[in-house]
Order: sequence, then structure tokens, then C-alpha cells
Amino acid sequence: MSIDVLGISCYYHDSAATLVRDGEIIAAVQEERFTRRKHDPGFPDNAINYCLEEGEIDPNELSAVVFYDNPLQTFDRIVKSLLHAAPNGVDQWLKAAPTWLGLKLKVQQTIHERLDPDVKVLFSDHHMSHAASAFYPSPYSDAAVITMDGVGEWATTAVGAGHGESLEIFDEIRFPHSLGLLYSAFTYYTGFRVNSGEYKLMGLAAYGEPEYESLIRDHLIDIKDDGSYRLNMDYFGFLDSNMMINQKFEDLLGGPAREPESRISRRDMNLASSIQVVLEDVVLKLARRARKQTGLPNLVLAGGVALNCVANGKILSEGIFDNVWIQPAAGDAGGALGAALVASHTYFDVPRQVETRGRDGQKGSYLGPAYSNREVKAFLDYREYPYSQVSDDERAATVASAIADGKIIGYMVGRMEYGPRSLGARSILGDARNVDTQSIMNL
Repeated sequence: MSIDVLGISCYYHDSAATLVRDGEIIAAVQEERFTRRKHDPGFPDNAINYCLEEGEIDPNELSAVVFYDNPLQTFDRIVKSLLHAAPNGVDQWLKAAPTWLGLKLKVQQTIHERLDPDVKVLFSDHHMSHAASAFYPSPYSDAAVITMDGVGEWATTAVGAGHGESLEIFDEIRFPHSLGLLYSAFTYYTGFRVNSGEYKLMGLAAYGEPEYESLIRDHLIDIKDDGSYRLNMDYFGFLDSNMMINQKFEDLLGGPAREPESRISRRDMNLASSIQVVLEDVVLKLARRARKQTGLPNLVLAGGVALNCVANGKILSEGIFDNVWIQPAAGDAGGALGAALVASHTYFDVPRQVETRGRDGQKGSYLGPAYSNREVKAFLDYREYPYSQVSDDERAATVASAIADGKIIGYMVGRMEYGPRSLGARSILGDARNVDTQSIMNL
């Protein structure tokens, strides 16, 4: 019989489900793709249903369901952090307690209620899930592993190594010291939404100059040569309030946070450039540390910070490792995949198959649902939507002509991408020669 493991992530952001059969990734998709609620954190009912349908399996046939996080450890961190911040943090506790006591600590009960009362439920550690999502699908038999995010249980940054089926994390940096939360603090300060606007901050950095770099290094973060770091918590609010930053942070950088959707100033561009430079410095130091500790020529990356493709590019251009592979769903959605894989290979002892042709095992990240022409036509007919049908030979010319006319094209082909990056299967296409295209797309 096959070993079918369902991995799930939820209750924070980017809920997802994945199905792994005998170590092979069968399906993976985020809940937001069904609910149309971006970064949907709810229990991934729709994503689970799709994975089971794709795998042609019922819940009672699953070998196990694996949750990507350890809720008890996370709860321990929240309680101890609030006690440390006392008497501050009361508002934070009043906001968090109902959700935690009523929902997040009952993950196993919820899985049994939604799927099957007898299914085996396992839990992975957050950064182990990230590490597994990066290592096991990679094209390397052996690799150094770095995971970086806001926080998972207690860890915020981890360094480890994978060999065959085994995976080990041997160094970590713990909350509240977090590269991801530092970057998110600047995301908030420059007027973007935390946990979803970080890519905007990264893009904005290219337009500025790092004139605040020294202030950040002198006051906000102490960076060591090996990539370890500590934040100066005097300037941050996330430990004892519902805010990322405090008044001292604003005073240091010369004023209040930018209002969301207001005009972006040169100062905002320079702030973005400054924190991007600091982040890249930490990431490069961590990469050099991982190379020295492991002696391995291959590196794999995961965690929300690994979605910073500019920093990833710096690792590659510096030549620290011969090869780099990054989990496309590097954020919490990818944790569902990592949880399923780590259970498959370490709990159920499924042998790991590494692609001999140097390709990864993630199938291009095309792991979501696909729709046949017949299904699309039936949907359009049922809704009485207008449409025209073209042959395969006509499609490219038809799309190119529409783009040249200044139209914006929604393009759908094959299976949906897993992760936040458009890989050509679900894309919005426009004419890059037209100066208005970007603003039209954004609107």
C-alpha cells in the first residue's frame, strides 16, 4: 500500500494543503485560490478537498495528516513573551486569547472533525517544515539549509543540512530577534501591509539610496560576522503591543509612518533601500556561515524572507555556493508541503528519490487544479457569458494581437502554480512597451 500523507497549514496566513504519495508530490494548493480571500488563514477545507480529489483518495485512506507547526510551542512563546512584557501587552492578550483558546490549540480535534475521526495526526516544527520544503524537493542529495521568516514557535532563523532522507537543524535565532519582523517593521513604516506588502518594499528599494543604513545598524540591529543578530527591542512594538513599531522608532527615522495609499516620497524609497541593504548583508553572512559549517556546495532556502529574490540573487552572484534552490512557496503555504515531506521521509521512512537529470521534484510548482476546455465551456454556457473559441494554432497570434492593442489578458493554462509567483499558468499579461500598462494592471 502507498504512504499517503496530507500536509496542512492554517490559522496564521497563507493556508494550504498538499498531498504526498510515497514521497512524490501529487497536489498542492493555497486556500486563497478557492475563497478568493488573499492570504486566507482559515482551515483549508477547499484545498484539502482538491488534494484528495487529485489523489483519488478518501480521508480514511490517509496514512497521516501533518500540521506544519507546533501550536503548543507557539502558545508557550506568546504567553512567556507577554509575561516578560507585563504589565504591557494586556491588549495583545485580550486580542489573541479567544482565538488561541478556542481554535488554534484544537487543531487535532478540528482535523478529526473535518476529515476522519481515526486519521493519524502528526505535528512538525515550523522551521523544520520550511527546511523540509526546501530540501526534499530540491535536486540535491546533500545541501545546506537556511530558513528565515517572521517567527515560527520560537525560531526566526535556522541553519541546517540535509543528507538523503535525513534533515537536521543545528543553529537557530529565536524570537523576538527576527530578520523577517525587522523587514516587516519597515513594510509597515513605509505604508504597506505587513505579511503581504513586503514585496512592494523590495521593489521600492531599487529606486532609493541607503541613506538610513547607518541608523539601522547603529540603533535597530546588531549584526555579527557569522550572520547572527539581535534587535534593539526599545524601538519595536510587536513584543508588548499590537503595533510593529513605537514612537521611539518613528523619532529615530524622522517622523510618523507613511499613510497607506498616500504618495510615495523619495524618503520612502531611501528607507526601503536602506533596510534592503541591511537584510542582504545578514543573508550573505548567514550563507557564508552555512557554507563554512556544512562544507557543502549546494544551498536550499525557504521561509518568508526567502521570497526576497533580490537577496537571493546576491547569494548566487557572490558565488558562496555552487548551486542554489529556493522553495517557490517559501512562505507558510510551503510549510504544508514540508510537513508532509518530513513525515513521509522520517516518520514513515519513505526513500527519497532525487532526480538524476538535475531537475527538482516539484514539477515546476504546477501542482494545483487544471480545467479542461470542456469544463471551461460548460461554465461559460451555464453563466451565459460571451466567448469565442480559437484553435491551438490561433491562440498565440490572438493573444499577441490583443496585447499589442493595449488590452490586458487573463491567461490560464494547465495546472495552477503553488506559491505567490506567477509562472505562466495563471498570469495577467500586458504590453511592457506601454507606459500606462503597469498602472492599468494595478487598478
